[in-house]
Amino acid sequence: MTGIGRVLVIVYAVMALAATGRSFVQIVRRFDEAPLAYSLSALAAVVYILATLALILAHRRGWYTVAWIAIVFELVGVLVVGTLSLVLPQLFGHDSVWSFFGRGYLFIPLVLPLFGLWWLRTHRPGVQA
Repeated sequence: MTGIGRVLVIVYAVMALAATGRSFVQIVRRFDEAPLAYSLSALAAVVYILATLALILAHRRGWYTVAWIAIVFELVGVLVVGTLSLVLPQLFGHDSVWSFFGRGYLFIPLVLPLFGLWWLRTHRPGVQA
């Protein structure tokens, strides 16, 4: 993996670390204050970890499929949680990684899956890009 693909993996890895750290601290210190938001942060962390691994191994057919599933799930999660956090903010109590479409992460959670899907579409296993 070179070029844009490598940058994409690095950004996914940074998001995985950030979401994991955030969710760990939130769950350990204040889970009772906003269990839904903090659980969603933990879910986002798992998705980012899985997407990172799947992108690294995307040259293998099975992992390519896993990457598609993880990144589509991520996009749907960002859109659903982002919309719900605007329409029904009382559900969350506190922000999660995907709240307000990733506002706390400079909207990277909203844009990142679009780049991920584009990269997967243009770099199918066995097809030269």
